[in-house]
Amino acid sequence: MVDRMFEKIKSIDELEAIAERARRERRKIVLAHGVFDILHIGHKRHLDIGKQHGDILIVTITTDLLVNKGPGRPIFSEKLRAEMLAGLASVDFVGISSNPGAEYVIDKIRPDIYLKGSEYSVEENDVTGRITTERVGVERHGGKVVFTEDITFSSSSLANRVLQLYPDEANQYLKDLRSRISLQELLAPLRALQNTRCLVVGDSILDEYVYVEPLGKPSKENIIATRYREREVFCGGVLATANLTAQFCGSVDLVTLLGSTESHEEFIRSSLAPNINLVPFFREGAQTTVKSRLVDPGYIKKLIEVAYLADALLPPETQDELNSWVEKEIENYDVVIVNDFGHGMIDETLIDILCSKAKFLAVNAQTNSANRGYNLVTKYPRADLVCIDEPEARLAVADRNSPIERIVCEKLKRRMNCRNFIITHGKLGCLVAKDCGALHRIPALIDEAIDTIGAGDAFFSVAAPLVGSGCDPFLAAFVGNAVGAMKVRIVGQRHQISSAEVVKYLTSLLK
Repeated sequence: MVDRMFEKIKSIDELEAIAERARRERRKIVLAHGVFDILHIGHKRHLDIGKQHGDILIVTITTDLLVNKGPGRPIFSEKLRAEMLAGLASVDFVGISSNPGAEYVIDKIRPDIYLKGSEYSVEENDVTGRITTERVGVERHGGKVVFTEDITFSSSSLANRVLQLYPDEANQYLKDLRSRISLQELLAPLRALQNTRCLVVGDSILDEYVYVEPLGKPSKENIIATRYREREVFCGGVLATANLTAQFCGSVDLVTLLGSTESHEEFIRSSLAPNINLVPFFREGAQTTVKSRLVDPGYIKKLIEVAYLADALLPPETQDELNSWVEKEIENYDVVIVNDFGHGMIDETLIDILCSKAKFLAVNAQTNSANRGYNLVTKYPRADLVCIDEPEARLAVADRNSPIERIVCEKLKRRMNCRNFIITHGKLGCLVAKDCGALHRIPALIDEAIDTIGAGDAFFSVAAPLVGSGCDPFLAAFVGNAVGAMKVRIVGQRHQISSAEVVKYLTSLLK
């Protein structure tokens, strides 16, 4: 019996051959595709009904790496999920697909019947939009989609209720949130961003990860020797912010500073989302900022950083050209997002333009090793949203000891004309002060990170346009936490988080 179960599990190419043989024998093929993370009675009835529509029932599942339901998912590995499905009497064959959707499998197997649950019967309600492309693929091969009508359960809902997927505080927060807001109410502000026009301003940074194997201490030097293995280069800084913002906003103009000698402009342009209009200005005699890190690949531990950085004030003619462009165009944007890394691009005049003329101004002024103590958010006298981390907030008011509530609600508010503050807090989530009110905590959704670089920028990239479009800052911060949780599971910018992935994660959280 066990051997028979494992004999059911085939590669996609093997399933293609099985389907071709079945067609020659005039046998009807039924295909079901999904994650099938927690196999339950709803799945069993769905597949039992499907088998009644044909002679052979093939079930394919998405490989672990492509399950876009957020950190911690899938709960069961692809091998275990395949094994559980193969144990069902109605299932004839099981396959694991290394593609993000079912379209590839549909083209390979060409089913007579493609099986979907009744929740997909209204195409406009599908959060991923894939049911339409799946239906088109099935019909192209002469098949049809059949929606099963029976009791339905959600693996995500069961996991949220039964399993400890999130930290204790996050579990309680999610339970309360589900009682107060529907999924559609949460997703509506994200969908509304499609009509938002954003201007993103800030420093371009290329993040280079040089993966090395530590060898130890040389006998004649007081250093650590390493062996080179490989390298990756990612678009970081404001480039990463613009890319994620562009996943949700209809159009994004990006004003940034590159170097004239080694601009990397071609690489940058090729890495940007298609709805981003790059407006570059160039620092003569310098290269685009590169932050190169030696990284132990075993645990993505960074050993040392070398910054290729020119951060002096820009020549007056370059600064005037940049400032004039922003001043001329700024009134055309619904939201202006400033990612200020303090590398010499944004001067006092540009700050005056941004603060006085932006319809909605979101500011993130970062402290890093090159500007510590010199790039304080308080240099912006006015903003509609300030998003910084706790150390940056304390530096801005020169207070390392007071409770964070006093730092934000008293000292920062006295120094800045700003209604909304979000203080990112790492493993503790974030703190939100809405409309000059008290601070409220939104807990983190994950307590383990692979790579924290860029997590705050990812949070800001989504939270800023949401608040700018009128979304409640608490909801915007919750979505920011979700995106941050996704980002810390990604090395550098190796994978660009998509709007569909964010929607699927939020959907799984609210079930």
